[in-house]
Amino acid sequence: MQIICIYDTGFSEKGSETMRIRRAAALLLALCLALLSGCGRAETQEKPAFRVVTSFYPMYIMALNVTDGIEGVQVENMAGQQAGCLHDYQLQTKDMKNLEQADVFVINGAGMESFLDKVTSQLPGLSIVDTSEGLPLIESGEDGSHLHEEDGHEHTEDDGHDHGDVNPHIWVSISECIGQVENLSEGLQKADPAHAEQYRANTEAYVEKLSELRDRMHEAIDPLPNRNIVTFHEAFPYFAEEFDLNVVKVVNREPDSQPSARELAETIRLVEDAGVAAVFAEPQYPESAADIIASESGIRVWTLDPVTTGPNDKDAYLNAMEQNMETLVQALS
Repeated sequence: MQIICIYDTGFSEKGSETMRIRRAAALLLALCLALLSGCGRAETQEKPAFRVVTSFYPMYIMALNVTDGIEGVQVENMAGQQAGCLHDYQLQTKDMKNLEQADVFVINGAGMESFLDKVTSQLPGLSIVDTSEGLPLIESGEDGSHLHEEDGHEHTEDDGHDHGDVNPHIWVSISECIGQVENLSEGLQKADPAHAEQYRANTEAYVEKLSELRDRMHEAIDPLPNRNIVTFHEAFPYFAEEFDLNVVKVVNREPDSQPSARELAETIRLVEDAGVAAVFAEPQYPESAADIIASESGIRVWTLDPVTTGPNDKDAYLNAMEQNMETLVQALS
């Protein structure tokens, strides 16, 4: 092909300036296209190969440990680090959008996620790992039900308080937590076999840490002379069973409610009659009712952490349980 260039000598200077402008514009366009192409490649590279969403904080900490250091695997916590137990949690639009992008949804199970039917009906293809599967569960007794005597209203599953016939706070027992971690790991290995070996290695390392802490806790707690305690939430039956503690009374209340005067009086009587050694509140709830019981009975208020909230730290559960051990040793000696 023959290209003929015609120059108008009368306008050579103007033509030369026009060509420079055109060349600069072409270079700028090429640069922009290159940048856009590079951004697209970066976004593709940064997109996780496998996305894990957990229902709430205890599951999140377990998942952080099982997936630790595995490239391409992302873990997000649906309810957030400070949501606490999912007693009254209502799914939001952002939660469903989050789950739509998930490869796996990790749940506690045992009735904790009362919204699960909504998730499964709207996202039938979502893979769900129930960490409570196959684990021994404690039935909710009279003290474990959400019955507030002040208004005579027994809360049911319809109003979001009742977890059903079993207590769902499984993870508060280290032994049960180990079972949940292993269930979580098995679920991820099935859903993401490409990283199965790494999941197994991480699980073994974390279970070893949990087992070592459990042994130290038994050494410290088992010899303690006092075993009778009062707690302010149904979070500790599994913990009490593991360490042979007797929960004389669970003062059931949610963060937005208070025990009735009748329940407080009954609890004070039980504390005095049963020789309760300590009253345990939780960092997630105000201590006003615990302070009343303590002042009337002369028993000190201590804090036990069920690890339903905390920092974005994979060692958060280990650290909280270590602190619980130290608290129990001081309170029950």
